Amino acid sequence: MTPEDQEEIQPLLRPPDSATLGRRVFLAAFAAALGPLSFGFALGYSSPAIPSLRRSAPPAPRLDDYASWFGAIVNLGAAAGGVLGGWLVDRAGRKLSLLLCTVPFVTGFAIITAAQDVWMLLGGRLLTGLACGIASLVAPGFHLAQLKHPGIYKPFVIGISLMVFQQLSGINAVMFYAETIFEEAKFKDSSLASVIVGVIQVLFTAVAALVMDRAGRRLLLALSGVVMVFSTGAFGAYFKLAQGGPSNSSHVDHLASVSMEPASTTVGLSWLAVGSVCLFIAGFAVGWGPIPWLLMSEIFPLHVKGMATGVCVLTNWLMAFLVTKEFSSLMEVLRPYGTFWLASAFCIASVLFTLSCVPETKGKTLEQITAHFEGR
Repeated sequence: MTPEDQEEIQPLLRPPDSATLGRRVFLAAFAAALGPLSFGFALGYSSPAIPSLRRSAPPAPRLDDYASWFGAIVNLGAAAGGVLGGWLVDRAGRKLSLLLCTVPFVTGFAIITAAQDVWMLLGGRLLTGLACGIASLVAPGFHLAQLKHPGIYKPFVIGISLMVFQQLSGINAVMFYAETIFEEAKFKDSSLASVIVGVIQVLFTAVAALVMDRAGRRLLLALSGVVMVFSTGAFGAYFKLAQGGPSNSSHVDHLASVSMEPASTTVGLSWLAVGSVCLFIAGFAVGWGPIPWLLMSEIFPLHVKGMATGVCVLTNWLMAFLVTKEFSSLMEVLRPYGTFWLASAFCIASVLFTLSCVPETKGKTLEQITAHFEGR
């Protein structure tokens, strides 16, 4: 090998400088973040789309009685996509799995864009949900024999319960139907209100990330739950006050009666509704939004983490489907105020569960957390 060849090869053998490495890390993180960005767009899309599709005129498809399915079916696709995502990770790795999940994302939104009927809309939502599940990278299956060990079944029960309580708070129903809720609350610019809700969620999630390692997981979960108790209770009170007393009328008649109230009363109650939802989103983003996912990554032993996490996330998606699908039915049966007071009751239960069952993992190693569950 000549000296000239050695000079050409030598730079290739040197490690990249810190600036180059930093750029690569930034680009890799940015590319990976596009998955959750698409994830959030797919989940939130139904909020502005449902009111518009309910008002659309032929030949554009109308949702009519399928609005709840349009909001909820994405969760069914995500449940299936979660299992598929785990299978892909095992065989293709995370990088290729993230690349492959763009196929159902693009295909699903293309079908929604070109939809000629309701079934194309639902099919497109199902595909985008499938992509959301793949992006979650859920591992499939669980070896039930391992559940006899307290170091496994205790965190498993806690992980499942965290996912159940997260969805029973009503967060997905509120986010899917945010614009509809603001319209029913007689807020003048419901589209702007939905944007405000999104901004609040981002800001308070950032706050949670900054203070989580100082305040601790349990404190933020409990504080978050208390805020959601008061906000859902206040939102239920809005609907009760707007109804003006007990009535056997339908949900549609109830909304009509709200519009007949004096303007000053309607404006005041509308701001109660907007404030309640914004407070709920802020409370959720501080604790019950990010922390269950963080705890899920901290409490499971390494040899079962992938499988246990997969079951927990699958539970989350199935509960999200159930809550979102039945939200409209609950609004009819329990009335709007009863539905949100029920969510408030679930939030109370989540606070009690946090204080009695969830361990503090701040600053602890996996060995210390496992020892806690095993009573050592």
